[in-house]
Amino acid sequence: MTAETYALITGASSGIGECFAHALAARKRNLVLVARSKEKLEALAQQLSSQRGVKAVALASDLSVPGAAASLAEKLRDERIDVDLLINNAGFGGRGEFWDLPLDRQAEMMRLNVQAVVALTHLLMPAMIERRAGAVVNVSSTASFQPVPYTAVYAASKAFVTSFSMSLAEEVRPYGIRVVTLCPGGTRTNFFVAGHYRKRTLPGGLQAPEEVVAAALTALDRGSGLVVPRFMNKLSVFVQRLIPRELVTRIAARLFRP
Repeated sequence: MTAETYALITGASSGIGECFAHALAARKRNLVLVARSKEKLEALAQQLSSQRGVKAVALASDLSVPGAAASLAEKLRDERIDVDLLINNAGFGGRGEFWDLPLDRQAEMMRLNVQAVVALTHLLMPAMIERRAGAVVNVSSTASFQPVPYTAVYAASKAFVTSFSMSLAEEVRPYGIRVVTLCPGGTRTNFFVAGHYRKRTLPGGLQAPEEVVAAALTALDRGSGLVVPRFMNKLSVFVQRLIPRELVTRIAARLFRP
């Protein structure tokens, strides 16, 4: 690796993605910031560059659009930006009855939550394989561990991300590449408002995005791994394994019913 490698963060304009940007800039990592909001990205890139003395490149892109990931990878090649850390963070959810939610919106969700993750990883992984160094952090969710009625497509998309990430970690381990599967629970971001979710009262409250990012980077420093931040989230995931799956689904339905 050279001093000119970059960490690429999708969904970098707010929430967990923005916290990743601040945390990595504090580590003196050069950054590629990706999201739809050009103005927010450019302001963040300027802030991090001036405060932390790192290179921060803002690339506005809507990764839910077909072909957007390939266009982004081509832009990186043209600019000779070498990515050695990919953080697939961009994603969104939606709450409601499956047949009542717009199909085009749910298809957009699948493209962003699943297809963009696969495409960007596939496009940037060969260079990491060649270097025998690099890392990927895929942001999934505790929703990935069980079916969740009334947010069925979102939960299914995150189940894919968790399975894909953990499988990939074993494939690339011999090449010295780390893959962290990050599964946060309820976090203080705009996710609940944007997805029309009801904010739930959780023991200890919603976790701060900084807490989620710190847990992910600790795991990354140690190597690959599955990360479920906070004890109560870990306990919830464990307990679900002891309960019949149909019962878990019914309990989730009561929690998420509109």
